[in-house]
Amino acid sequence: MATETALRKPRRWGGPAASAGRRMLSPDRLALPDYEYLAQRHVLTYMEDAVSQLLENREDVSQYGIARFFTEYFNSVCQGTHILFREFSFIQATPHNRASFLRAFWRCFRTVGKNGDLLAAKEYHCLLQLLCPDFPLELTQKAARIVLMDDAMDCLMSFSDFLFAFQIQFYYSEFLESVAAIYQDLLTGKNPNTVIVPTSSSGQHRQRPASSETSALEGVEASLFYQYLENLCDRHKYSCPPPALVKEVLSNVQRLTFYGFLVALSKHHGINQALGALPDKGDLMHDPAMDEELERLMAQVPGLLTTTTSGTESGCPRTSPRLGSPWRPLHHSRKVDAESDGSTEETEESET
Repeated sequence: MATETALRKPRRWGGPAASAGRRMLSPDRLALPDYEYLAQRHVLTYMEDAVSQLLENREDVSQYGIARFFTEYFNSVCQGTHILFREFSFIQATPHNRASFLRAFWRCFRTVGKNGDLLAAKEYHCLLQLLCPDFPLELTQKAARIVLMDDAMDCLMSFSDFLFAFQIQFYYSEFLESVAAIYQDLLTGKNPNTVIVPTSSSGQHRQRPASSETSALEGVEASLFYQYLENLCDRHKYSCPPPALVKEVLSNVQRLTFYGFLVALSKHHGINQALGALPDKGDLMHDPAMDEELERLMAQVPGLLTTTTSGTESGCPRTSPRLGSPWRPLHHSRKVDAESDGSTEETEESET
């Protein structure tokens, strides 16, 4: 697959995947106790996975040596290519894995946006499955709802709209589950299962309207909503948006709906920068290094672009790639069935 080799190129801008190697060599690591550093960087997660891969491929590893295996494995982790064709449980295991997967998805299918193609949620899910065969459909549908709101789920979406909505839903999935529960409790007049220490400025929000009154209003009160979200960020260890940026989002409105909140997160420039997995929206279609590498690869394999496109136009690939072992050289081509089913249906183009 052409994108496998191209994805080995180091990224050109900041973020978790780009600076992983530099942070690992930073003197700041010496300021943390050993167990805290290991937990913060999820080192044990990668060590366990590396040993599992070593045992699974021990016959092949014997030809190269264990030292080379670990070198290639952790180089792959630093480059962000270790998540290619891996199972979903591994892809979501660490924040670095999630950021790496987002970047890989953007780089692999950026041409969808460049061509102005509009795709449905199921078609985006097929693209996700090309990188992660067991990627859950439910997560794709949740991302689509951020874009489509109350519209039909078979409506078409631009690549950039889906990508930034998907980034929020995928990277912050656990956080958003708790946010949804808090929102629903506030909407129905219940007390969310989150302890809040009232401040002098929050006393006015302690008396909530009754359930019937709340249902008649548009969403929930933004300032009260933020108090629960701030407390949620403080109490949980999983990834969540920076509280200051969440406050900035909520300070611009008096009331908001749950999906209105998600839309605001997906479009917030500062949150995208803080996450660091994707470039700014204005640079989303620009990746000269990737373009140059793809052109070189396409020149070596005539007809590859045509067959790859025809194999995905009409839906999911007939067969998903086998779950990959990240230590293997990523320039080895995979056997992908790109056979077209003969469909002549074309994707609707966006209007400019």
